[in-house]
Amino acid sequence: MASKVQIHVGEVPVGGGAPVAVQTMTKTETANLAATMDQIVTVAEAGADIVRVAVPREQDAEALKTIVERSPIPVIADIHFNHTLALKAIEAGAHCVRLNPGNIGGPEKVAEVIKLATERGTPLRVGVNSGSLPKHLRQLEYDNPVEALVTAAVETVELMERLDFRNFKVSMKSTSVPNTIASNRLLAERIPYPLHLGVTEAGTKWSGSLKSAVGLGTLLADGIGDTIRISLSTFHAEEEVKVAWEILKALKLREKGPVLIACPTCGRLQFDMDRVVAEVEQRLEAYDDPVEVSVLGCAVNGIGEARHADFGITGAKDMGMIYSKGEPLKKVRTEELVDELFKEIDRYYAAGKKVVRDDGDAAEARRWLEENEDTTQMTPERIAAMEAAAAQDDAEASDVLETMLVGAHEGAGNGSSSAVEMDEDLSPVAGRRFSRS
Repeated sequence: MASKVQIHVGEVPVGGGAPVAVQTMTKTETANLAATMDQIVTVAEAGADIVRVAVPREQDAEALKTIVERSPIPVIADIHFNHTLALKAIEAGAHCVRLNPGNIGGPEKVAEVIKLATERGTPLRVGVNSGSLPKHLRQLEYDNPVEALVTAAVETVELMERLDFRNFKVSMKSTSVPNTIASNRLLAERIPYPLHLGVTEAGTKWSGSLKSAVGLGTLLADGIGDTIRISLSTFHAEEEVKVAWEILKALKLREKGPVLIACPTCGRLQFDMDRVVAEVEQRLEAYDDPVEVSVLGCAVNGIGEARHADFGITGAKDMGMIYSKGEPLKKVRTEELVDELFKEIDRYYAAGKKVVRDDGDAAEARRWLEENEDTTQMTPERIAAMEAAAAQDDAEASDVLETMLVGAHEGAGNGSSSAVEMDEDLSPVAGRRFSRS
């Protein structure tokens, strides 16, 4: 249900099959040029495609002229209540104007704005919020909030079409995640225009990120949504951008920067994975390429669960292993894992994105893995082998499965090494298997 209509906010295409655009909003007084420009540069560096600025006063509209000239990304002017500020924003060169026809003063005022927007080729963002629905829909809002939102949005679209204006995108936001999902699903079936998604007033960085991920992620996974904004109660607008990108990356809709995979840890943990993951994540910020890096807390599953990662770590108490695309690279002392991981990543880029492998180091790492891997775990490879065996006749399948079970108890590889069972009473990390002290 991707939108059929495409508009352009500055140089950024929105809708019509274009990549989902990431938007945020400055937290500063727009007339404070220094603070506003600093924040715009910061969010642009974080990956924002579009930025919105509030224009509640004349001085904010005046500042727009300079902001538009200096901004590295397209600027949207956010207008409420005063249509003359929308006119001034268009004249100042705003790349788009956010307008709520329900609070701007009636169809006549909207028509004034559209006339100038048409002359200047300026797109509009129109739409509704659950907190500012028209008066005639207030009762419907109590009875059926989803239908009230959709009705208000459709009425806005019909007004635009009556005024012969189609250079717009539509937003329909609610503080309720279920209502946001349900209403946007309905609206996507009724209109062809680009949809701007967001859970309005989502909350703090923690709760707001979760609500946005659930609401927007659900819609984006359905193919609904052309541009998104994460609304968080933080002065750091770049945090909204980071969350938006994590959602898009998780859904494989866009790539930007590294992807970190990390196991949740459990009682098998034998090294300080908390610190390792934090350090890996921090050091990955220096890389723009979408390299995928995995950190596994133990060798139980070997590297099967993150075989697709470009690079990864699987660790144990004293030693660990670095691997690439499921193949061992080297055995490394635990305290050197992070440094050696990034040496391999840098070597990969220096060689033109080619993994540089030392056969001797790789062989040593493979032996370490065979000695430490739990061969009873149902990794994807073993499951595939069992399914293949089950497809054969019963007698043959039984033989194959019996062989696998015997191998699981006798050891991995060529049988020359045996799996060592850890006696908790003798282990120096008995009970916890890992100590942060």
